[in-house]
Amino acid sequence: MYKIGDYVIHKRYVCKIVNIREKFFNDIDYFVLENIIDPSLSIMVPKNKESILKPIMTKKEVEELLKKIPSIPVIDLKDEKNIENSYRELINTGEKEDLIKIIKSAYIRNQERVKLGKKAGEKDTSYLEMAENLLYNECAVSLGISLSEAKEYIIKKVEEYDKKSNQ
Repeated sequence: MYKIGDYVIHKRYVCKIVNIREKFFNDIDYFVLENIIDPSLSIMVPKNKESILKPIMTKKEVEELLKKIPSIPVIDLKDEKNIENSYRELINTGEKEDLIKIIKSAYIRNQERVKLGKKAGEKDTSYLEMAENLLYNECAVSLGISLSEAKEYIIKKVEEYDKKSNQ
């Protein structure tokens, strides 16, 4: 199904299939993946286990996801004790909507702290950056643009959709 040059999701990271090692181990062919965040990281996945790989979003799926962002709820922000558990659980699902919940929630929590004259929360900032990197990297590859362009594009689109939903 997959071939050299395809982009896939392995666990929660965007990777590019850079090679196929034939009969590499126990007479099984392996995909060689390169993590796009850290190209020095090479991952081997048996071809007979390719079901653990997921295709990245298409341009159309990215656009549909961006339209949904204003309506995706935030995490219960009053539950201070369990917020990190919530972040961890959501980041491990691999669902794009869950990454957006983290991004929205952590952003709001940090903004509230700043308004009170406090520093942004370490856990919020850490999970915000992690969720943004996972989401923006996939969107960047899907849209054929850089990571920074993807972030700008997503922010612009969300603002547009947010304005439309408030009219």
